[in-house]
Amino acid sequence: MLFSPSTFHSLPPALLREPPSARTQAIAQAFSAGGVDAGLRAMNAGVAHRYSGIFALDGELLRNTHMFDKLGEVKPEALEVVVLKDSFCQIVLREGFFLTDNTQQDRRLDYSPFQGVVMSYHGVPLLNDRGDLHGTLCHFDLVEQTISDEELACLQFTAKLVPSYL
Repeated sequence: MLFSPSTFHSLPPALLREPPSARTQAIAQAFSAGGVDAGLRAMNAGVAHRYSGIFALDGELLRNTHMFDKLGEVKPEALEVVVLKDSFCQIVLREGFFLTDNTQQDRRLDYSPFQGVVMSYHGVPLLNDRGDLHGTLCHFDLVEQTISDEELACLQFTAKLVPSYL
């Protein structure tokens, strides 16, 4: 599956605007000082979501290569490797983004065994430093969560920043 901006369907306006500069500076500084893990922590600080992560494409699988957990617990085994066809990430890769506050009520996810388990998911595509599709960058939680337009713009900003740190 090849990703290009032409795969975007109607992008939310928040993905097209500049995020608040204080947030982007804090995120960029965290990546610069501490790498991907510190950058994800800084990105996650602006949302209520428990988790923020990077899922890398590996054929028909997605591998969770980096994850920040607000509770500091070990990464759930079920999220280490996810079959692409079962994932929420496949929608990100197909549509250019995927936003759902409550997966249980989202009929687009009726195919997924993760529907109602991972309750909220907000993600954008992640390209590598050559501009090829790498995977997804997302916030998610086991409870319903929303994301503000400002933080959605920060997620998109971070997706452009990450490739130089992978």
